Amino acid sequence: MRKAGGNWVVGDRFFDREAELEALTERVQEGTHTLLTAQRRMGKTSLVRELLRRLQDSEQCETIFVDLESAVTPADAVAEIAFQSRAMKGVWSRVRQLFANVLPLDTEISAQIPKTNLKLDLKVKLRASVDAGNWQHKGDKIFAALTRGDQQIALALDELPILVNRLLKGNDHRITPEGKRTTDEFLSWLRKNAQQHQGKISMILSGSLSLESILQQAGLSAHANIFSAFDLRPWDEETAMACLAALAKNYGLDLPMAVREEMCRRLRCQIPHHVQRFFDLLHQHLRHAGRSSASTEDIGRVYDEEMLGVRGQVDMPHYEGRLRMVLGDEAYPVALEMLTGAAVNHGRLSANAIARQRELQDSEANPVQIEDVLHVLEHDGYLARQDDGYCFISGLLEDWWRVRYGHSRASSASPSVESVRSA
Repeated sequence: MRKAGGNWVVGDRFFDREAELEALTERVQEGTHTLLTAQRRMGKTSLVRELLRRLQDSEQCETIFVDLESAVTPADAVAEIAFQSRAMKGVWSRVRQLFANVLPLDTEISAQIPKTNLKLDLKVKLRASVDAGNWQHKGDKIFAALTRGDQQIALALDELPILVNRLLKGNDHRITPEGKRTTDEFLSWLRKNAQQHQGKISMILSGSLSLESILQQAGLSAHANIFSAFDLRPWDEETAMACLAALAKNYGLDLPMAVREEMCRRLRCQIPHHVQRFFDLLHQHLRHAGRSSASTEDIGRVYDEEMLGVRGQVDMPHYEGRLRMVLGDEAYPVALEMLTGAAVNHGRLSANAIARQRELQDSEANPVQIEDVLHVLEHDGYLARQDDGYCFISGLLEDWWRVRYGHSRASSASPSVESVRSA
């Protein structure tokens, strides 16, 4: 097994998840529309990519992967679906007919365009043909073209929640009336096509934001009702240790069981990306030391100096950025305050701390709903309910938050909203 790096992985870099792949394959075969939910860095994109690869290799169905992270409008999404359909020759010939005004039918465009400029030119032409006035009509025609043949289609829409969040909110991350109308229109269109082509196409929605939390904020939760939630959970400790052992074997390292156990203990929640990042930093540490065998002392040093240091924290601001996108500028500082309060209080957010936050917000002119913030933090895997309060799930996230925000605060006191705003 090789290191995963920071991107999605397939093939020999993909580890475990056989039960999840089997369950998702069954869903595709049955035509179920799936909403893949999980904490961040759990490997949702890698799971979907590996699923599509296996489905395609086994010729069980045709597959399309559409990344919507850069999409800003419904027209962008429709054009991207059209662009990605070029990998399916039969479908592409039908889709191309819909754009005959910009893509002459006698011009053969390969599914594997070798030159970046040709690929970009194709995407630009497709996008230029879809606008605010015709995206629904064009989109309906594309779905009809996708499902006209005998083969079933697995359509993965990655980072759909990011697009939905962009549609809903302005630059200040607040929901606008126009944004809500556009989002309602787009999701109604997607829902209509999912229902109309049930049995011919199976949609898989995934992303690094919580679609349910975003839709709940806007009162549009009903749009997700046709998508069956599939929760991708962290690895258990046995799986994480097996992954570490496989990586160690491939790179010629000696990681005794006590070392692997200590790595898992530090992480506490075995998020695949964190497990593999820990191994990568340990590997670099041993290489610089000219050794191939690790000790528990190495683990403590790598965790404290690397995982929680500048190099190790390169991925962690991703959590803050995504959290701000979901909560907006008003609720985001409140979430940071509660997370920091928990981090400096041994990972626990007490009922009293929550009550103080609620009292503080009740005195504000535009109060933030604490229950809404807690819902996002719980749903997105930051905190879990414990007794009458909440606690951090991930040891790494707890420690990182304490290093990032708790250095100037006493463990018995929660930071103020203004201090978190300025952090």
